[in-house]
Amino acid sequence: MSQTPSDNVDAKLKAAEDHLREVMLALPEVTEEFPWGHRTAKVKGKMFAILVLDNDGLGVTTKLPESNEAALTLPFTAPTGYGLGKSGWVSSRFKPGSEVPIGLLAQWIHESFRAVAPQKVLKALMAPGAAQAPKAKSSTRAKKPAAAKRAVAVKPAVAGKKPAPGKAAAGGKKSVAKRASAREGSAVRAGAKQTSTAKRGAAGSSRSKR
Repeated sequence: MSQTPSDNVDAKLKAAEDHLREVMLALPEVTEEFPWGHRTAKVKGKMFAILVLDNDGLGVTTKLPESNEAALTLPFTAPTGYGLGKSGWVSSRFKPGSEVPIGLLAQWIHESFRAVAPQKVLKALMAPGAAQAPKAKSSTRAKKPAAAKRAVAVKPAVAGKKPAPGKAAAGGKKSVAKRASAREGSAVRAGAKQTSTAKRGAAGSSRSKR
């Protein structure tokens, strides 16, 4: 907010500015200054974020070399003036009563910080316990229903198991062999009957001749 606070500042926007200020100051080697009467965050003398809160609303300006194109598709953003937009600077503006995407703006502040901070400071940012960029929540993974999980966990019954290919083939061969043996037995019995009939016929003929 400006050094001279406005009287009719929106309470919701004031709370958003306070939160974003905490995000900025939690980063290593950051100082807060008020050039032009606006709250500005710098790292080693290099500006990376500007917060402007007045009666007309809240403004947040950051440098976004990575997400610049995507950021400019949002309805509350525009390239920063004075030619800074060509260098990747993006300004966001929120009117009184507007919802402020705190999480997204915090990510942009971290990106802007990384874009201008010296390597030594960036190493300090990666150290254990240092302030890390907030992670966006993801809801793309659909959870499996409990019933589906239980169905996957249940093993098929033994009676329902299919025989292994080798066993099935062996069983088939045995069945074919049995059928062939049965056919051969029938043929042998039929031949024996014919032979017996022929013998009886020959015997009867011999008796009649006598």
